[in-house]
Amino acid sequence: MKYVVIRVRREPFNHSFILILAGWTVIYGVVSGLGKGVTASSIGVLLKAGGWRVTSVKIDPYINIDAGTMSPFEHGEVFVLDDGGEADLDLGNYERFVDSTLTRDHNITTGKIYQAVIAKERKGEYLGKTVIPHVTDEIQEWIERVSKIPVDGMFGEPDVCIIELGGTVGDIESMPFIEALRQFQFRVGSDNFCLVHVSLVPVVGAVGEQKTKPTQHSVQALRSAGLSPHMLACRSHAPLEQLVMDKLALFCHVTSDCILNLCDVSNIWHVPLVMQEQGGHLAIMRQLKLDFRKLDLESWAHRAHKWDIVTEPVNIAIVGKYTGLGDSYLSVTKALMHSAIAAERKLNIIWVEAGLLEETNISEDPAGYADAWDKVHGADGILVPGGFGERGTEGKILTAKYARENSVPFLGICLGMQAAVIDFARNVLGIKHAHSTEMMPNCPEPAIIFMPEGSTTHMGGTMRLGSRRTIFQTMDCKAAKLYNAVPFVDERHRHRYEVNPEMVERLESAGCIFVGKDETNQRMEILELEEHPFFVATQYHPEYKSRPGRPSPPFMGLVLAASGQLSEYITSDAIYLRTSAPGGFLQSPLKAIKEHKKGNQQ
Repeated sequence: MKYVVIRVRREPFNHSFILILAGWTVIYGVVSGLGKGVTASSIGVLLKAGGWRVTSVKIDPYINIDAGTMSPFEHGEVFVLDDGGEADLDLGNYERFVDSTLTRDHNITTGKIYQAVIAKERKGEYLGKTVIPHVTDEIQEWIERVSKIPVDGMFGEPDVCIIELGGTVGDIESMPFIEALRQFQFRVGSDNFCLVHVSLVPVVGAVGEQKTKPTQHSVQALRSAGLSPHMLACRSHAPLEQLVMDKLALFCHVTSDCILNLCDVSNIWHVPLVMQEQGGHLAIMRQLKLDFRKLDLESWAHRAHKWDIVTEPVNIAIVGKYTGLGDSYLSVTKALMHSAIAAERKLNIIWVEAGLLEETNISEDPAGYADAWDKVHGADGILVPGGFGERGTEGKILTAKYARENSVPFLGICLGMQAAVIDFARNVLGIKHAHSTEMMPNCPEPAIIFMPEGSTTHMGGTMRLGSRRTIFQTMDCKAAKLYNAVPFVDERHRHRYEVNPEMVERLESAGCIFVGKDETNQRMEILELEEHPFFVATQYHPEYKSRPGRPSPPFMGLVLAASGQLSEYITSDAIYLRTSAPGGFLQSPLKAIKEHKKGNQQ
């Protein structure tokens, strides 16, 4: 087993450390935005392209058990896994890049480690010993245990485990993990351990000189903790000068062929290709004593270059509550990217703060109100993502109303679906006070209610979480056709509230059709509006399972509808072409459909 560990270090100049271990890969970084997560994921792409089976682990040193109760403004989105784990958003990067399916145990936190250690101490498993080294032992044992779990749908253990460690060397919360990894390198052996340090090389002053001191000092701090990097991955705006590369090699105790220059690229899909061009995969293979293999990155390169040359735009408005931080909707934006590249369109995301659309802003902030609605009116399609709480909810409801009345392509997710149901109940059924009991606990005619199995006293891990089955009620609907006419789908959920079952019959009789329901037939999962070009909403979160080569069907539908291409994509011939292709998806589906039509005409 090989391990890659990525460690994040927050220095004044934002340096990142990546520790890659043979069989294990540990990545240690500096701050969000430097690229440690993408670097770790790109290493996974290279290894997988060489035929090695890869898994990933993210270590977060906060004392929270998981990311489920954290604010999106503070921590970015919460990424939900198949088993219901609420994890750091970097696990989403790993799943998307490497096309894996991780578990809750692949996200380690200080809270989980201390919880496990204290539980064992209470049971007497430490035989009266003073509990100190047991913490670092638990960390190492956890990593070893989780690294053996297959995440690619195959049997047997993975070959390489990539581990990203968040936090900062010197921070009190990170110290047990730093020490555990120092011990771990001897536990697995030097041939199974490769440390890659990700660092920023800034340009300071008018002279434009590239500075190496931040990297030198961060390497020194890392070595003082007992970890010496085998490789450097240096982030910069422009390519590094050769003199700078030579200086880094001299003072950071690495050879020049073990320095990667990860300068800015047009899209993140280029990063694995840049690593390959600079021989990063060869350096990793040498350190981990892996046999040298040719990498198959043809489809990856096709996608990266295709994104750069597509010019015809599609404008999608995201009407959300957390638009001030793009990472709050990271999986949503990535799913749109996956769909746009497959639809051969240049994606332009228009961010709209939902609260500004509410009528109270006509007097309080008239300029903001007008600007927000101008953005909505100028979009080719509208997406209303999930969220919690009352703030901005009325703006989402008004957005759903606008899309419904003006035949604008619309995709609602979780709270976005609930907003669409509330709008329909109010403005089509005439239930003027229809609302959700989340925002109005004493609502006389609730369209959305609290799920009976939910907890009213505990917040963490008590929602309806993880992969659940949705059964299509009819194949004659856009959603089923987008999913290639399968009878059911398994998608990931994260919600406490649901459509009121007592109102379903009235909604459907008026044209709000629930084309997907759960296995009990009582929980509404997918709705479509009759006589609308594309108005689809899901209770589940389809963005979590979107992949670069396999876009999420609801997102694909939105982008296609917004660009006037949906009708040809959901024909029976098109569905047949997709289901006949490996994995049920074509890299350029619209091009394949056109070629198929041309062939039939000839």
